[in-house]
Amino acid sequence: MTKRETQRDRRSRAAVRNLICAVMLLLSFCCSFCGCTAKKEQEETFFAMDTYMSLRAQTDDGELLGQIRDGIVQLEHEISVTEKTSAVWKLNHEGEAQMSPAALELLETALETCGDTDGALDITVYPVLRAWGFTTDTYRVPDAEEIGALLGSVGWNVVRIEGDKVTVPEGTMIDLGSVAKGYAADLAAERLKQAGVENAILDLGGSIVTLGSRPDGNPWRVAVRAPEGDGLLGVLSSRDEAVVTSGGYERYFEDDEGNIWWHILDPGTGYPAHSGLVSVTVVGPQGVRCDALSTALFVMGEEKACAYWRAERDFGMILVTEDGRLLVTQDLEGRFEKDPSCAFELEVIAP
Repeated sequence: MTKRETQRDRRSRAAVRNLICAVMLLLSFCCSFCGCTAKKEQEETFFAMDTYMSLRAQTDDGELLGQIRDGIVQLEHEISVTEKTSAVWKLNHEGEAQMSPAALELLETALETCGDTDGALDITVYPVLRAWGFTTDTYRVPDAEEIGALLGSVGWNVVRIEGDKVTVPEGTMIDLGSVAKGYAADLAAERLKQAGVENAILDLGGSIVTLGSRPDGNPWRVAVRAPEGDGLLGVLSSRDEAVVTSGGYERYFEDDEGNIWWHILDPGTGYPAHSGLVSVTVVGPQGVRCDALSTALFVMGEEKACAYWRAERDFGMILVTEDGRLLVTQDLEGRFEKDPSCAFELEVIAP
């Protein structure tokens, strides 16, 4: 069996483990739903955006979650980097494209975070990501000359938006994958609210959004996965917010010399980001911002991530470092419960 096949199998097993973890966590809440007779529990599980997704809500509308699923799939078609009918594919290959309101809003939000984080998040790093094979599973280690040439076309601030028309210079390509799941979760939560749903939990491949609380009035309990193995860092009590985790363990490959290369790239170097962090969880009111920041803070590293949090203070975060420390911002301390199996040393990040 080749290493490529091994990695594909590993990704498949990881996706299944994530789905099982989400389902097991959600099953623990069934008693809460069963105690309420006003509305029925509905669930929709499907595959989209290269991951398993699970929507769970208390509603009498048996078609609502299916409609939300279809909306997520439609968004995926609009922003796909590989589907030739998508606006993003056209932009990347023709230099200009018209985008739907949803795709345009997602792009504008992503660019805003690129600027706010001084390029720690950069949606134009896609050509470099593709050179590494992370978009196709044809993994390889590009040489320094190739990476240097590709970096010449990387720069989020060259993307131009006029109305619904988007343009980029020749050679520049974008990828909205670092923000898409969080944005889709926000859209799903808003659709549920419009339908009068008060209690729901959405897991879009690790981008989790809680709506209200459990029907019994207690907060949702969101499991935060450990960066290695199948264990947990702990459980976070959550109401009306997003919880998004990014880590190098999500997608990586091993070369012939045993070196590990993961998919979160440093836009400044074109190489996998080795900032001293192995996992970042961001908690806040918007899934799209949490999704974007989970990548950006990973690239920044502990010191810059903490400084950014202290400056912004509109989100919470959980960091795991390479030297075995678990850092939790003070605003999350009271509702994050470390798992007994977690061996990391817990520290609180003060304002």
